[in-house]
Amino acid sequence: MTWNLGVLRLVFRVEDGGYELHRKVPYDYDSEFQDIYHRIAMALIDGQINVHEALIYQREAKQGMHTAKSGLFIRNFPGRLILYPGQAATCAVIFFNGEWIDAGIAAVCGLAAGLVEFALSRVGGQATVLLDIFVGIVTGIIGGFFFRWIPAGEDCMLDPENVAACKAAPCLSSIYLGTLYWFFYGTAFVIGILEIISGELATGVTRFVGVTVKTFVLSLGAGLGLMIVFAGESGAADAWYASTCNQNFVQGEWWRTLLYLACCVFVLGQYRLPIAQYWRALIVQLVAYEVQYGVFNGMGQFHVKDHLDTATSNMVGAASGVVVAALISLVVNVSGDFFRTRLLQESTRNNTRLGNFYFQFLCMAKKAVYFFGIGRQSDIMKFEVEKKLKDMRTELKDPNHPRDKIDFPKNEEDAIIDAIIGTQDINTWSILMPAVYQLVPGSIIAKLWFSAIFPENPYLGELDKNPDSQESVFSNLMVISTSIALGLIIGFAFFQTLVFIVGRTCCRKVEKEDNPDNFQLGRDYLSNKQGMMEGMYTVVDDANDDPDSMRDMKREMGSRALFSP
Repeated sequence: MTWNLGVLRLVFRVEDGGYELHRKVPYDYDSEFQDIYHRIAMALIDGQINVHEALIYQREAKQGMHTAKSGLFIRNFPGRLILYPGQAATCAVIFFNGEWIDAGIAAVCGLAAGLVEFALSRVGGQATVLLDIFVGIVTGIIGGFFFRWIPAGEDCMLDPENVAACKAAPCLSSIYLGTLYWFFYGTAFVIGILEIISGELATGVTRFVGVTVKTFVLSLGAGLGLMIVFAGESGAADAWYASTCNQNFVQGEWWRTLLYLACCVFVLGQYRLPIAQYWRALIVQLVAYEVQYGVFNGMGQFHVKDHLDTATSNMVGAASGVVVAALISLVVNVSGDFFRTRLLQESTRNNTRLGNFYFQFLCMAKKAVYFFGIGRQSDIMKFEVEKKLKDMRTELKDPNHPRDKIDFPKNEEDAIIDAIIGTQDINTWSILMPAVYQLVPGSIIAKLWFSAIFPENPYLGELDKNPDSQESVFSNLMVISTSIALGLIIGFAFFQTLVFIVGRTCCRKVEKEDNPDNFQLGRDYLSNKQGMMEGMYTVVDDANDDPDSMRDMKREMGSRALFSP
């Protein structure tokens, strides 16, 4: 069996049977499916499920049968609409120097943008191609309307030197960037840079250009919307230039981190991560952000003439996010291995007092998650199956008992298959990608295009340097995107090296002497960890993408036993 497992496509081939299964995995905005497809591949490769069970499970996953009700609510419209205003408001303040008035206007724009996407998705077909331009225009109209008809905005346009009025007026750039943040493909931009660095020029350049053009459409739409508000006048440019943002609004505030975490929650909703797993990604997001923020502020006073502080803070922030995500994945994977071994009674070594205590703790945690409406019914059924399976194994080993095999009804067999797949190693990218999304320069690309739409600021003196000029923005864009891509590479390299050194020097010596087979398994596990980044680059669409089983598996009693005696 040969296999290649990546962020964007899973390809695994069973050579004896001639099977080759391609699974196209969305790297953007779907952490749940990204993780599920990864686990399906791992379970199939390990021989714990067959190919039809894998295909049926992935079909059921697409139908929402393996997603909690809370996840289904925010995965699809109209429930998904609650995320747009929250993300727009928090992003406008935490990332784009907005104040509370800007957050309120951005929330209105965000809701309108969500309604536009909802409407176009209902129409379907070619209508979805118009999403970016329509979202941009609606955002531009609403933001411009508030700026024009709020007294402070009008006063600021009449007299741009009126500091009090301009300070009280809405900040258009924070409103627009905060709202359009949902639609910026900044993650794809960084992955494109990463591909170019790694020699994948065709896909890297294609992604780079695609993201750039898409962002220009959004920015142009916002500019057109602002023009519509000031129809027949030259006020669109005047409003843009007169609008100012408070650069220090969040600096030193006790609520800065709390507001960032609130933004993270909305981002995780956008990425469709199961709510019960939010804690994993939140830790990664918080560490990456705080490291980036701390390093940038610490170095900023020494690097006022260059961008080395920006580059360093992004590299260290991205690398720390990778390491934390990998460590969390390792802890979750060890816990999952224990849970599967105990649940399926694969070994008696976990039937200790400590093992019983931890298993009961997991049981209580699963029940609590389900009680609060963020879990699944199948999670509770697994514990019921565990007791039944334990009794069956005891009966099977008893020579005086008539039982000669272990079998279950269909619903309990489905729960066992769900447990097998659900306890495989998690996809590290599923909890890392949201953090990368919040580090990436999608908004910087938009600033580049806004500086092209509104090129010359008449309120700057001849000797004043325009920080939003195309040259300044482009240089900042390349510094940020390239440094984040390098930070990801450094983070993975560091963790892989750490796993290699610790595994080879500390954890495997005893096993090599006592059990050579386990030692070889450990070497294989380390080898897999060394290849964490393999296959993370894009591939072209193929007819074999996203297949389905040609038949439903017939589960006749005794036709296939999940467990051998």
